[in-house]
Amino acid sequence: MKDQAMTTLETSVTDQNNKFSANNVDVYYGETHAIKDVSVNIENNTVTAFIGPSGCGKSTFLRCLNRMNDTIDICRVTGDIRLDGEDIYNAKVDPVQLRAKVGMVFQKPNPFPKSIYDNIAYGPRIHGLFKTKADLDGIVENSLRRAAIWDEVKDRLDAPGTGLSGGQQQRICIARAIATAPDVLLMDEPCSALDPIATAQVEELIDELRENFSVVIVTHSMQQAARVSQKTAFFHMGNLVEFGDTTKIFTNPEDPRTESYITGRIG
Repeated sequence: MKDQAMTTLETSVTDQNNKFSANNVDVYYGETHAIKDVSVNIENNTVTAFIGPSGCGKSTFLRCLNRMNDTIDICRVTGDIRLDGEDIYNAKVDPVQLRAKVGMVFQKPNPFPKSIYDNIAYGPRIHGLFKTKADLDGIVENSLRRAAIWDEVKDRLDAPGTGLSGGQQQRICIARAIATAPDVLLMDEPCSALDPIATAQVEELIDELRENFSVVIVTHSMQQAARVSQKTAFFHMGNLVEFGDTTKIFTNPEDPRTESYITGRIG
């Protein structure tokens, strides 16, 4: 009985530490089976990296976590994905509200053709997250500070966000994503369009953000995954081949396919 009680306690603690739990997830694009029976847990206040060759399914699986695949008519998702224990594919769940809790930053910086201020204020406005103009001003400033770009833009909040450099635009997009106070930030290759200096700035920011958010990042750069993440998932041909501590995945992988990818023999 004691062993059983310990097992129950350990399971409870583990579950409490998980922000997302995905079990037996399959994704189909028409007849194409893109994701095959994937199960993975995303922990609180942790950066989790998804790595693997092009077309392996890592971005497809990432988009399952905030139901972005709902926008693709031929896409079908089966299995169980839970955010804080709640089934995100339940018919009662509003995808718009879900995306306020699960923010997303895309590969190419995509600020709206609006002022810097209005870019950040957009989410709080549509979700009704403030009562007064002063409240909204505070959300905008706090989001820009968290995205480490406040000092660069505080004197030109009325200027268009599209007039900034690529690295600044991406940090504006990160600020926009966190303005709705999400629990999770999804990042789909957020540095692939940036120069090395801007990439270093965003990587440093990702490390700071995990104090307040769970971060999931898709990256083609194994060096980036090793630098910024604590957990790594390796995808290959729609399968989750291996998942675990980043250090172990990169230094002592269990599956030969993982080792082949990391050493450059596949991919």
